[in-house]
This record gives sequence, structure tokens and C-alpha cells, in this order.
Amino acid sequence: MNAEVTESAVDPAERLARVALSRLAEPGDVRMTRLVADLGARAVHEHLMEEGGSSELRDDVATRLASLDPAAELDRAERLGLRFLVPGDEEWPDQVDGLLGAGAVNVRGGVPIGLWVKGPLRLDRVARSVAIVGARSATSYGSHVAAEIAAGLSRSDTCVISGAALGIDQAAHRGALSAEGPTVAVLACGADRIYPAAHRELISWIGDHGLVVSEAPPGGAPTRVRFLARNRLIAALGAGTVVVEAALRSGALSTAAWTERLGRPLMGVPGPVTSAQSQGVHERIRLGAAHLVTCADDVAELVARAGEAIVEDRREPVRPRDRFTVRQRQVLDALPVSRGVGADIVSWGAGIGLREVQSTLVGLETGGWVLRDGHGWRLAPSDGA
Repeated sequence: MNAEVTESAVDPAERLARVALSRLAEPGDVRMTRLVADLGARAVHEHLMEEGGSSELRDDVATRLASLDPAAELDRAERLGLRFLVPGDEEWPDQVDGLLGAGAVNVRGGVPIGLWVKGPLRLDRVARSVAIVGARSATSYGSHVAAEIAAGLSRSDTCVISGAALGIDQAAHRGALSAEGPTVAVLACGADRIYPAAHRELISWIGDHGLVVSEAPPGGAPTRVRFLARNRLIAALGAGTVVVEAALRSGALSTAAWTERLGRPLMGVPGPVTSAQSQGVHERIRLGAAHLVTCADDVAELVARAGEAIVEDRREPVRPRDRFTVRQRQVLDALPVSRGVGADIVSWGAGIGLREVQSTLVGLETGGWVLRDGHGWRLAPSDGA
């Protein structure tokens, strides 16, 4: 699933304009994404260049226009192993276009102006994908479950998307990699940077074998507002989102909220009722906003197309005694284990007529469930199923 260089139908001027706007505006700046969606990046860029900035954007972007060289930016990105994707490219992930109608949160929203990506995986081929997010201060239970779900999804050729953060994110990526499945890390910093530093090996590996994605331009630092914008992108890239451990004020619930806005399945893994790390997940489940899931099969069923990946109801294996009639069970319950009794005593204990008890005992004896000794009827030693 290596990335291939393909000839794009996108106007080169439109691409350069998006490079410039990507550098000028913060990721997910709803003012910019709305203007670009309505007018096109080239028109917005030309207007800013000609007018020196609109009343809405002047303070944010206009003063930096003169210092930008989008073509040189693309050349530098290529040397760093990055490519810049825009709507209209073959590799553009159509699922993020759902952000157009998902509104805004904290003035962040809209379809990305462009995506900086690094790695051999093609972003348009991860439509079969699931986001897994959760607490940075994850418990061993949460990390184990996240890794197991990720590995299970990977074995069914589902791409795992997460944010490469400490805790659940890390477990999700490693679970996917353990099953040799595809995984995408969405960063709040530039795709050429490593954050957190403790995950240098993990992020580098994903960049070499999977895909690292960022809305922030190369060199961009991770900031709080960029994490908020990043969360919507994680939700938009996935066909659904699984939350494994999230406190009531967890950042993972931001991704959950965006998943709801996009109308995609939100799933939560329950934890101990005493665990603070799971309170946010439990609340979403309690309110009916999240489906309770416990394994990869549960997740696959919720994100699959109708009729696919159907999970059968989980039940204990059927035992032979489960097939007995009510009368047979009554008789068996009235029989002793160690010493036989007469059929009349069984009849009294079972509350069934003597003749029916006698015929039932004969049938059970044929099946090896009861036997007769010198005192009467009793359970066979092998019974107890």
C-alpha cells in the first residue's frame, strides 16, 4: 500500500495558495476554512495579497503574506519526505469532507485547507478505518484493551488511526503494528516533528511504514489550539471512534464530540465503575451517545456496511441438560445423589403424578442420566451438566 506519485488535476496556483494559507492560518481556523470552502483558496489568497487583508483576517494573516514562498515551501517539504495533499488530489481522503457540515467548536472546524503527510501509506486507501483514542494516563487495563482491539481490527484489514500521544494512543498504534496492520498517526505539530519526544521510535516507525498526518505546516510546534483542531481530524478520518478510558474532562472526549457531529458511530469501552479514567466513557454510554464495545468484533460490526461483520449474540455453550423438558428437570431436581429413593418419593418431591414420573425416569435412565440401585432411583454420577 505504498504511496504513488500521480498527476493531479488540481490547479498548481490553487495548490500554492493552499500552501500559503496553511502557513498563515492556524489549523482548523473556522474563518479561513469557511472562506476557502466558499471562494476557493486561490481567490482568498489573491484577495489578501491585493487588499492587504480583510477586516476579519488582517490581524491574523495579512502581515505575513510578503515573507512567504509557497513553491519553496513545497521544495523543502519534499526534501523532508513530506507531500502536501489538497481536495482534488487522488490521495485526498474524501471522508474528511464531512467536516464541511459539522459546525465549529472553539472557532475550530471546517475541511482542512491541506494535509501534510509522511509515509508510504496512501491516505485515500484508509477509508476502512477506525480511530482509537483515550487517556494519556492510561491504566494497564486500558492499554491492554486498546492494543487488543487495534490488533483485532488490523487483522481484518482495518486501518487504526490515533494521535501518537502517551497512553491509549500509543497502545492503539502498537497493537496495530503488532498485527502488521496499517496505522496513521495524526499530529498536532508538523509532520516532520516528533511529539511527544518519548515516542520518537514509534512515530519514526509509523512515518516509515504507515502514515503521519498533520494540518500544521512543517516545523509547526504542538500547541493547545492545534490539539483541539487535530481531534476533529482524527474523528473525520475514521469511520467511527472508539474511546478507551477518558476522564470527565479528557481531551479524548473532544474527538468523541466531533464523531457525534459527523454522525459516525461513537464507541466506548467500559472500565471499572470506580475508575476516574473511565468516567467520561461511562457518561457517554449512559446518555446513549456511545455504543458499548468490548472487542474488535463489536467495533467492526458498528462500522461495517449493512449485512457485513454481523456479531452473533454471545452465550455460554449449550449443555445437554439445557435441552431437557420442564418435566425432566423437575424429576432430576427431586432425585438424590448418593442413595436411591422410590418413584413415589420422587413424585412427591417433583410435584408430578407417579405414572408420569415413572415414564420420565425410564427415559432418563436410557440416556444415562439416572440409575437404579437397591433402594430405588438416584442421579447418575456423570450428571451435573
